[in-house]
Amino acid sequence: MLDVATIRKDFPILDQTVNGKPLVYLDSAATSQKPRAVLEALDRFYREQNSNVHRGVHLLAERATAAYEGARVKVARFINAPAESVIWTRGTTESVNLVAYSWGRLNVAEGDEILVTTMEHHSNLVPWQLLAADRGAVLRAVPLRKDFTLDMDAFARLLTPRTRLVAVTHMSNVLGTINPVREIIRAAHAAGALVLVDAAQSAAHMPLDVVELDADFLAFSGHKMMGPTGIGVLYGKPEILDAMPPFHGGGEMINEVTLQRSTFKAPPYRFEAGTPPIGGAVGMGAAVDYLQSLGGMAAVEELEAGLTQVALDALGNIPGVRIFGPPPPRGGAISFAVDGIHPHDLATILDSEGVAVRAGHHCAQPLMNWLGVPATTRASFYVYNTPQEVDALVRGVEKAKGIFGVLSQPA
Repeated sequence: MLDVATIRKDFPILDQTVNGKPLVYLDSAATSQKPRAVLEALDRFYREQNSNVHRGVHLLAERATAAYEGARVKVARFINAPAESVIWTRGTTESVNLVAYSWGRLNVAEGDEILVTTMEHHSNLVPWQLLAADRGAVLRAVPLRKDFTLDMDAFARLLTPRTRLVAVTHMSNVLGTINPVREIIRAAHAAGALVLVDAAQSAAHMPLDVVELDADFLAFSGHKMMGPTGIGVLYGKPEILDAMPPFHGGGEMINEVTLQRSTFKAPPYRFEAGTPPIGGAVGMGAAVDYLQSLGGMAAVEELEAGLTQVALDALGNIPGVRIFGPPPPRGGAISFAVDGIHPHDLATILDSEGVAVRAGHHCAQPLMNWLGVPATTRASFYVYNTPQEVDALVRGVEKAKGIFGVLSQPA
């Protein structure tokens, strides 16, 4: 097992107090904290290498280009992909929009079907709504079962010869449900459909192998896996990317431009118009290095599985707490409700105890409607969290129950 005490020393932001209490950061599903290795890589780039990439022959330009493309290679190896199939984007949201705009407008026609699920983040739902409205396509959603997992029988029924794309989250940011994406991909391919996997939550917490999954597209963000904000990845199978038109037009993505027409570079550069997020890419490469230094993603997954079980047990033993999500194996995002306390009120009281959680609909309003609640409180875990921090969460929940119990008493 990993030594969490040693890991925590790599995260300077954790060494502070909030409202006079030690910071307990349980909001990594929204954005993770960054280790010194990433902070130092960003500082070193801007201090020693800062220049635009691909466009200069001077030394700084060559150093910046080497760092930028070196980070692409690191991320490609991280998901077992060829480097030319890794496109830098601003994050998962832009990656999904790129596919919807470039691939979707070329391949989805009136009457075609796009299949999503009820548990999708808005970033993997709204772009498909826009595409369906634009093309006259039909958007369908796979429902959930009472155990918070996908209804795979319903998926089999909804998958038809008119299905052009299945867009599915690998791990729910609300429920922690880990979807059987390999099974989904196999069935979709048999029906002639492609699959986009939203790996925003899974890439940071478990091993990913796009060859083993056979995913057509896979998207994830740097900031959820210890990297900077404003940087993300779209993986696409090379033969699919080759046939896709550009997403943005501008400098760097072109071969030749005249006043009347342009020709475009091969992927990934075709999809990286303008000055790219160079520092973000460098930081993301450093984040990949750091995660690998911990022993790889299997070690990260093992550590988090144990902590998630501790948290599920502890929260489940509090009267009046309802946990939304399946039992293990599952991800470390735990959404819950406390009877008689609004999630925002609970999050505020927890913050007064130094415990940072997320409260709201988590950009998953259709899922909230299915759960029958307007919002939930979510505690999410990463390799720098400890069982003692779970105890602090429990104490905060108990304190909130005490406060609202007093408030609910008649005068």
